[in-house]
Amino acid sequence: MGWIVNKIIGPVADLVFPRVCHVCGVRLSRGESFLCLPCIARLPRTNYHRIPMNGVEKRLAGIVRFRRAGAHFFYNRESDVATLLHDVKYRGFPALGRRLGKLIGDELRITGYLDDVDFIVPVPMHFLKKARRGYNQTDHIAAGLSAASGIPVLNAIKAVRGHKTQTSLSMEERLKNTSGIFRVVDPALIAGKHILVVDDVCTTGSTMISIGDCLREQAPATDVSFYAVGCTV
Repeated sequence: MGWIVNKIIGPVADLVFPRVCHVCGVRLSRGESFLCLPCIARLPRTNYHRIPMNGVEKRLAGIVRFRRAGAHFFYNRESDVATLLHDVKYRGFPALGRRLGKLIGDELRITGYLDDVDFIVPVPMHFLKKARRGYNQTDHIAAGLSAASGIPVLNAIKAVRGHKTQTSLSMEERLKNTSGIFRVVDPALIAGKHILVVDDVCTTGSTMISIGDCLREQAPATDVSFYAVGCTV
């Protein structure tokens, strides 16, 4: 019965509300979701997972302890990646975050990059901000990574206070803005584990640095890696 309903309702829904690519606007084919295959192929990949001391690791090196760090796509405000993340965060498309997470997870999984990770940990959002937005986009990105890799998601870190948007802040202001906002929920849960902290965008690395400081102080027996969907050059 469910198969019959999908067979009838699906095409009708596509006629009324056609599914289109969030980048180019072309109508999606069956099997595609949120992004058409040509746009997926054109997204500007960094290949940072293959490059030691890449652009993200350089932002963290000598400041926080980490096993590895990276980001999957190059990002700027006019880029297709920015369009996608804007849709995820501000236009009510959290499922697009899961789609991006799964895309990234599928590409990382075959390289072995995720093999020694015990938990995927989304960068947390303060509960007041989450209440206003309705969701935390990194929860959905992490869920997509988990679906691709089989690695469980663990909300091991919480945001204990809010902070203002970092778009126009300098590096020094960003570090001050994110200082002391995170806490480890239960250090025993991640003691001796390797966690992958997942964010949407890395610019200066201030959020990763703040989480690294938090882990150093509250869960020193935990190994941490960092990964973002996009990063600035």
